[in-house]
Amino acid sequence: MSLADPTSDTTPFFSDDSEAEGSEEPGAGPSQRREEEPASGVSSLRAVFTVIVLCFINLLNYMDRFTVAGVLPDIEQYFGINDGKSGLLQTVFICSYMFLAPVFGYLGDRYNRKMIMSVGIGFWSIVTLASSYTPKEYFWLLLLTRGLVGVGEASYSTIAPTIIADLYIKERRTQMLSVFYFAIPVGSGLGYIVGSKVDDLAGDWHWALRVTPALGLVAVVLLLFVVKEPKRGAIEARPEHTLQRTSWLGDMKALCRNPSFVLSTFGFTAVAFVTGSLALWAPAFLFRAAVFTEGRPPCVKGPCDTSDSLYFGIITVVSGILGVASGAEVSRRLRLRTPRADPLVCALGLLLSAPFLYLAIVFAQASPIATYVFIFLGETFLSMNWAIVADILLYVVVPTRRSTAEAFQIVLSHLLGDAGSPYLIGVVCLVRG
Repeated sequence: MSLADPTSDTTPFFSDDSEAEGSEEPGAGPSQRREEEPASGVSSLRAVFTVIVLCFINLLNYMDRFTVAGVLPDIEQYFGINDGKSGLLQTVFICSYMFLAPVFGYLGDRYNRKMIMSVGIGFWSIVTLASSYTPKEYFWLLLLTRGLVGVGEASYSTIAPTIIADLYIKERRTQMLSVFYFAIPVGSGLGYIVGSKVDDLAGDWHWALRVTPALGLVAVVLLLFVVKEPKRGAIEARPEHTLQRTSWLGDMKALCRNPSFVLSTFGFTAVAFVTGSLALWAPAFLFRAAVFTEGRPPCVKGPCDTSDSLYFGIITVVSGILGVASGAEVSRRLRLRTPRADPLVCALGLLLSAPFLYLAIVFAQASPIATYVFIFLGETFLSMNWAIVADILLYVVVPTRRSTAEAFQIVLSHLLGDAGSPYLIGVVCLVRG
């Protein structure tokens, strides 16, 4: 679907959000407007609960994704695999996630989004639980199940932000997106923390993969009974906008002619490349640095020392919250001076993160404390991008193309970003010894 002209596909859909507010009847009084149903069809209280449920599911998605990284030394020891093969765990997941995203993007723009997410999250929970029972002789089966996990995540990641966009506009939307994207660093950090602590308590890494499936089933129940499907684009409706049904190919052509969307997607791809390799390999890198500098015994027989995963998880949570919040706030203030505030803040975050992440590598063999400090600073600046990039997509793409746009961004950012970077780093480790 698309909007009929005069709205251009290459300009923001409501570059001035105040116009959406001005769509009320001129003679309508305040008391009359309060009694009317919100344009989205969802009450303000129900909208808040909807965002909370979506944040909870986003948290679970990233918890599960990085629980594997938190127990990676144990997995390598259990299956007897090298760095190259263990890097495939992230790569196969990202590849399935990436290739299925366009399918769910297409469905999300045309069918009931709540039901699509419910089925996807239910399937994700079952497959994740199944992956924890993989015998040690069948590493390929673990790869297969981790790949199938991408089905559930693709069904959610392409759709959830578009629901938030149909509930809120203007600064309120930016605030809610910031809350939603807090779940990325917080969930990632909790994945390391929960994975390492459950591994320590149970003495078996398999139990670390059994935490999120149970919570995933709770999420399905919340989706079905708490979340209400908002009317697509109604909150932003204007009289001159009329909906027209278009083909998927037509939607893709329109997106490719949208320079703001295309360029922000390429920028986000660079972020994905860095975060993908950092997320999988940072705990293992810190563990090996400690073996080299502190005389810590290497992991020959499990369970392995998971303290580095715990510390890295805590750093990821704190730096992520700080980065997402500061990025959104700096962007909000800078918008008063320039309409280019969002891309400028994203670029600044990337430029500042690069030297700190490089220094973390340099100091790994000299000072563990300095390494953790530099990782904290690098992740903080890197996290400034999450909510802002999502907001850019939502205000430069018309409502009926947003799920497709989310899918396109996921495909490109993962194809050229974190689909290959974990495996590439693993291969480099093997070559360099």
